Amino acid sequence: METIPEETVAGLEATTRDAQTVTQEGELVQELLDGVRIRAATTQLDERGSVCEIYSPDWDFTDEPVVWIYQATIRPGQIKGWVLHLEQDDRLFFSTGDVKVVLYDARPDSPTFGRLNVHTFGEAHRALLRIPAGVYHALQNVGREDALFVNLPTKPYRHEDPDKYRLPLDTPEIPYRL
Repeated sequence: METIPEETVAGLEATTRDAQTVTQEGELVQELLDGVRIRAATTQLDERGSVCEIYSPDWDFTDEPVVWIYQATIRPGQIKGWVLHLEQDDRLFFSTGDVKVVLYDARPDSPTFGRLNVHTFGEAHRALLRIPAGVYHALQNVGREDALFVNLPTKPYRHEDPDKYRLPLDTPEIPYRL
């Protein structure tokens, strides 16, 4: 295959070249925000169907116990966020649909303060994601079907006093537009 000299391609000066996003082994090259963890999930298939583990204390993924679990969906094209917790971490497991997750570190004492992470999870890339307290997050269904995720937060939900703080999607506080 022959290489084309840059100067022979019309309009090339108006383009931007893609940056590397993964290694040859498929590992993400972006630095995770401090405290964020991702554990890829393996789906086992046989003639009867499939099974995919969501969480095990043997994984050493987190020290906090499982105290509450809920399932949520996001309709196609819809966004949930920006949300922030001060007292709990979220542990989200993505299994169905395609969800873009944007994280923004709002913790002034964090070594990754002011940085963003963007990930996509779903049926083709099932994973357990830990989002620490103090990190804003927004989830966008970028697929054509309802997306489903399970949350195993580190604290049970307090209906009378929720640990949930919101910003509008177009907030100037976060340098990202969904």
